[in-house]
Amino acid sequence: MLGSSKSKPINDKTTDTLIGESTICEGKIMSEASLRVEGQLHGDVECAGDITIGENAIVQSNIHARDVIIAGKVKGNVHTKGKLIVTSSGVLIGNIDVRSFIIQEGGIFQGSSSMNMAASERSGGSGGKVIDAKAHKQQKNEQQAASGGN
Repeated sequence: MLGSSKSKPINDKTTDTLIGESTICEGKIMSEASLRVEGQLHGDVECAGDITIGENAIVQSNIHARDVIIAGKVKGNVHTKGKLIVTSSGVLIGNIDVRSFIIQEGGIFQGSSSMNMAASERSGGSGGKVIDAKAHKQQKNEQQAASGGN
């Protein structure tokens, strides 16, 4: 709709941008919708939606997105608000900070990982329970000593 003064709302659940197999893209990408990479990408990516890295894709990038699926090769750090999936054909060399991490058999991950949680999960809200392992062990030892070591 060229010339339209009304902008359509962005659906971050659909793929808005495709970097094709024969395409080499360099520079920073910022997107409100999802992104699929089948070619080469060199540069950082900030995406409000999901990012899918295809089997033949080669990406050298720090990635920030909701969910990320890697079936190709990625060299760089990955930060997600949701989950990161490395498929059986995927290779990820870099550090991750994600809420959920799935690596399929055959997938390769080389780096360090950090699992982030929603604030309600950290505080023990919504049914979760945060346990201090050292304090729990000490309490258990004290209970055993009080009951005669049984």
